[in-house]
Formats: sequence, structure tokens, C-alpha cells
Amino acid sequence: MHKYRHALPQLSDTLFLTDGGLETTLLFHDGIDLPCFASFPLADEPKGREMLRDYYTRYARMAQQRRVGFILETPTWRANPDWAAKLGYDAGRLAESNRNSVTLMAEIRDTFETPASPMVISGAIGPRGDGYRADSRMSVDEALAYHSPQIDTFAGTAADMVAAFTLNYVEEAIGIALAAQAAQIPAALSFTLETDGRLPTGQSLQEAIDTVDLATGSAPAYYMINCAHPTHFMAELTHGGAWTQRIRGLRANASKRSHAELDEATDLDAGDPVELGQLYRELLGTLNRISVIGGCCGTDHRHVEQIADHCLPARAAA
Repeated sequence: MHKYRHALPQLSDTLFLTDGGLETTLLFHDGIDLPCFASFPLADEPKGREMLRDYYTRYARMAQQRRVGFILETPTWRANPDWAAKLGYDAGRLAESNRNSVTLMAEIRDTFETPASPMVISGAIGPRGDGYRADSRMSVDEALAYHSPQIDTFAGTAADMVAAFTLNYVEEAIGIALAAQAAQIPAALSFTLETDGRLPTGQSLQEAIDTVDLATGSAPAYYMINCAHPTHFMAELTHGGAWTQRIRGLRANASKRSHAELDEATDLDAGDPVELGQLYRELLGTLNRISVIGGCCGTDHRHVEQIADHCLPARAAA
């Protein structure tokens, strides 16, 4: 069963690593076909599980060697009804796939966790629509109903928490937070930002966080930023404020390209891992509550190594 659900260790002041861009690594580096950009079907068959195990093992060892914690995010970002239906999954098979993903994470934790490297299992949730566009939006009640089955499934497993990534409007974020609250499982919410540092709706990150907290009684355990390059949003954070204390996770893209450019790209822009690590270290000075660091699209173990090697000494010296 779950190990840290009632006391998430990443809510301390220590840094936890997480992985990089799972889908872009599998697609561009490993040459694995991912229909609908979905990796969760790999957890449903032996060969796919071994591919996933190899991917996560590299990062788990990285955390273990550095004696820091690690967040095992399940490969379930696309494992919600609309996307799964395109892949031929019905509700029962989809729930089983989500459970299979958690089981795999638990096996990896059993292998690599040490007292110095606690490993938290997080059920990853993705948006109902396209994470880069907010052109089809649900109401809060619709989002609550849509995402509840996946969250309820995670609540019945060894998952310690859920984390929703690439959210681009507040109603979906609120619905997810309320669904997790009802299921009594902690939730992290991660917004994606455009090159101007704002959500695709044009809303500021501060307004989005404040709106979700007001609507849910500050139900999310914490917030994150993902699927944007640090240069896109650093200026939005410079003024600080109480709302920035709610941001505890960062999973940035390797590329400085806009979402529109990434949508059209047929190549992988891996950016500069060293520069990315330096930017993360700079962000620690502004977002001093950051506790989860990893990557998103285009990042791999090289980027996360640089992020770790720039940030861990800086946090230790603070």
C-alpha cells in the first residue's frame, strides 16, 4: 500500500529529483512509436515494462547516488478516457493500465529506495485536451467528473499522491484538486506557460494559483511549472510574493521554442543541458520553496544530471 500519502517528504526543505521528458526520450532517442504521444500502454505488456523500467532506473540510480529523494511519476499522462479511447481502451482496461503503472513504480522503489533516498510514487494526470491549447474548456464540475475515475483508481493503489501536468486553464485544475480532495489523496498541480510567462488563456500564473486556492481552500499540496523553458517565465517570478511560496516543483523544457513551434517540429531540440542547470540554480533564489526538480519535453538524463549538480550544492549551501 501507499507509504507517504499522509506525510509527503518533499514538503520539507530538501530537494527531490524526478525524471526528464519520458515521451520525447522514448520517441526520439529510443525510436519507440507512441500513438497519441501516450506511454502508458507500455506498462501493459512485458517488453514495454522493461523499456519503462530501464528509463526510470537511470534516474532512480542518479538520486540514490546523490543521496536525495526521488519522485516516481507514473507514465500515465495520457491515461484518461478521451485519449485512451483513441487507443482502443475501455474504462476497465484503462483503470487496469493505471494500476499496472503504479505497480511498476512500486517495484522500482523496492529496488532503489534507501533511507537517504526516499522515493514517492505519484500518479501522473494529463489534461483532457491538448496541453498547449485551451480552446476546449470544461467547467469545474465537468473536470471533476472527468478526472475522478483516474484519481479514484490511483487512490486505491500504492500511489502516495497524484500530480496533474500541462494544465492550461483554472477550471480543469480546480476540478482535479477537488477530485483528489474527495479521494483523500494529495495532489500537485502543474501549469504550463507560454513564452510571455502566462497560461495559454492569457491568465497570469499568480492569478491562476490564487484562483485555485480560493476555490478549493488551498487543497493542492503544492504547485509546479512544466513544459516551458525558464527564460519564458523567469521575469514573471521576479517580484515574488506569497503566491510563489506555493510553487514547489519545476519540470522545464529543454527547448526555448514556443508551444506552437514545438507542435510543428519534427526534430528534437535538446537545448543546452548546462545552461538549463544554471537557470534552475538561478530560479532557486527566487522560488526558495522548490523541492522537486526534473525535466519535461526534450530533456533526458543529461539535463537532469546538470540540474542536480547545479542545484543540490546551491541548496546545501543556502
